Amino acid sequence: MNYHSHSNPKIKARFGDALLASLASDGGLWMPDSLPHFSPAQTAKMGAMSFADCAAVLAREFVDERYLTEDLRAICRDAYNFDVPMVTLGGELLDAATPEDHDEFILELFHGPTLAFKDFAARFMGRAASHLMKSSGETRTILVATSGDTGGAIGDAFLDQDGIKVFILFPKGGVSQVQEQQLCTMGNAKSNVKAISIDGTFDDCQQMVKDAFGDKDLTTKHNLMSANSINVGRVIPQSFYYFWTSLQAKAAYPSRPIVYSIPSGNLGNLTGGLIAKQMGAPIDRFVIGNNVNDPFVDYLGSGEYKPRPSVPTLSNAMDIGRPNNFPRILALHNGDYDAVKSVCWGASFTDAETERHIRRVHTETGYIMCPHTAVGHLAMEAFTADIDEPITKITVGMTSPRKIR
Repeated sequence: MNYHSHSNPKIKARFGDALLASLASDGGLWMPDSLPHFSPAQTAKMGAMSFADCAAVLAREFVDERYLTEDLRAICRDAYNFDVPMVTLGGELLDAATPEDHDEFILELFHGPTLAFKDFAARFMGRAASHLMKSSGETRTILVATSGDTGGAIGDAFLDQDGIKVFILFPKGGVSQVQEQQLCTMGNAKSNVKAISIDGTFDDCQQMVKDAFGDKDLTTKHNLMSANSINVGRVIPQSFYYFWTSLQAKAAYPSRPIVYSIPSGNLGNLTGGLIAKQMGAPIDRFVIGNNVNDPFVDYLGSGEYKPRPSVPTLSNAMDIGRPNNFPRILALHNGDYDAVKSVCWGASFTDAETERHIRRVHTETGYIMCPHTAVGHLAMEAFTADIDEPITKITVGMTSPRKIR
């Protein structure tokens, strides 16, 4: 698989080179030249695999010749050594649910080591990068901005990796207490992972990272590598869990359309889902839940994209006013607004609405949602309010409630 800059298709790279370079030489985002498409017969076989083995098959289509099939299988089995459950609000697993009784599930992506969905992309990326560096003998400095979950996942994925230094920028007072403790207590004083608090917002942290990568001398001197979702190595693995879980849902409910609701900030998660759909995953629609930082929801309503400064909310990992992956979403749909709108529907919600929803869901079902998941669930409810036909509704569970305090 070759990749090109979204702003200049003539600028090309292999997967490993795009992974390590983070951005193209013109500052553009790396995009795959094409996407594989799997037939129903192929997807049936992949749905019968474990998630890790299915991920390895998918990864084969996106990487280059430096990764052997057995390398990818080992990378994915090591990265994904935790569950990927879909559960009802009553706590029943998808494979144990009775079809006539359940049509709504939470895809719990927070069973990894840092209790957040970012573990999926970070752990694959960490092992994929380490594979290259072990063979080349190079060293890299990872510079990453976080609004909460990314930093913890990246730090854990790269902790104690030889030849790698990690610097994590986070907004002072802009992450939860648990998230800050996680960021600042990884390893010890001599570890290769360092967290730095910044007076400002996530967008300020992200701009510092962009500015650093825009300085070619600085980038070359320190061998800078980004681990934010500007890096294609973060986005591609996010397609894996949409692909595999949609196959599980379709097997359980073959006659129902499948709709995912995604709490969204930087739009990397949505980009992964859209890639999965274009590869043949049986997904019919995506619902996007934003907090009050909602430029993408506004775009879906008006066709005009207007990024703006972010404001702090309870769902802090989504406090992003300039989502990096918007250009990728446009590129996947050839810049066609109507094409984007045909597969995406969105709504945004305030902190007060989010708090009320968390309380209501817990009172009615006993299920505890983090604020991010609650925003996505609110959006799903809004989308399906006037839909009478049976559909399989899957809300993406972003972060373990144990991590949000």
